[in-house]
Amino acid sequence: MQSLFLYIGSIIVILWGIAHIVPTRPVVKGFGPISEDNRRIITMEWIAEGLTLCFIGVLVLCVSIWAGRQNPISILVYRLCALMLLLMAGLTALTGARTAILAIRICPLVKASVAVLFFLGSLL
Repeated sequence: MQSLFLYIGSIIVILWGIAHIVPTRPVVKGFGPISEDNRRIITMEWIAEGLTLCFIGVLVLCVSIWAGRQNPISILVYRLCALMLLLMAGLTALTGARTAILAIRICPLVKASVAVLFFLGSLL
């Protein structure tokens, strides 16, 4: 069952990362007329978060497949990834989730839920 938590969490966070990257252009346009520097910074940050989410999911998935779930290093990876997702969820809750954009408002819930799945998957 723990392996299932890890696989489901990995897939969710990878898909959430991709869903973050795909609409980058419309999101940046939604800020209206801003300077080119600000446009580049927002684009960079939006893509960076999406890539981070994808990386976390791929890392957990690869460690699960190739190192095994009960390896002490695997457990450390799962818990550190869970912690990172909780930190990202907290940051999003304090900033982006206070906007009217539904996808950003549910983002902390998605990240925290995957963090719980990773933690549950790390239990022996």
